[in-house]
Amino acid sequence: MATTVNSGNAPVSDTQSSTSADPRYEGSTFQYSMLLEHLIGEKRPIKDLNPTVMGGLPNPMKTDDQKMIERGMESCAFKAVLACVGGFVLGGAFGVFTAGIDTNVGFDPKDPMRTPTAREVLKDMGQRGMSYAKNFAVIGAMFSCTECIIESHRGKSDWKNAVYSGCVTGGAIGFRAGAKAGVLGCGGFAAFSAAIEYYLR
Repeated sequence: MATTVNSGNAPVSDTQSSTSADPRYEGSTFQYSMLLEHLIGEKRPIKDLNPTVMGGLPNPMKTDDQKMIERGMESCAFKAVLACVGGFVLGGAFGVFTAGIDTNVGFDPKDPMRTPTAREVLKDMGQRGMSYAKNFAVIGAMFSCTECIIESHRGKSDWKNAVYSGCVTGGAIGFRAGAKAGVLGCGGFAAFSAAIEYYLR
């Protein structure tokens, strides 16, 4: 093997000198740095942290019954019924509460001096609670149903759906007392819905 002598009198082989001067090794060093950039550097791709991809528990396939139940729960009819039941319960509780703090509950307007009995007070509280429950149930069903229909038509889920639904519900309720009441009801319900959506979001 042929050797050469450098300035420090240390023998250097021809193979080592040709290796350091070979441009192929410089290219391999450059390619290695690019590989590190893609593996641990800034060019590293961000992977999706999905448990199914990373070896976690796979999501089980949904059966036809489960899909049917999900479609039923997402339907406008189910949402309207659920809002109707919730409004009935909330309205009944609110009616009983307002009747409980009202000092005129149970009094007979024909004989205001007579003290009402406990049965008459409870009867009046029940009637007021039932009246509030019916009104709240109708309003809840109308609002939920119109919001679901508007959301399905627009294809978006944002605050505008609640505002439009509030306007339709308030207008429909107010128009029974005239056009002016319908316009006021539309504006009032829309503003109230916008405020609730702003607070919740």
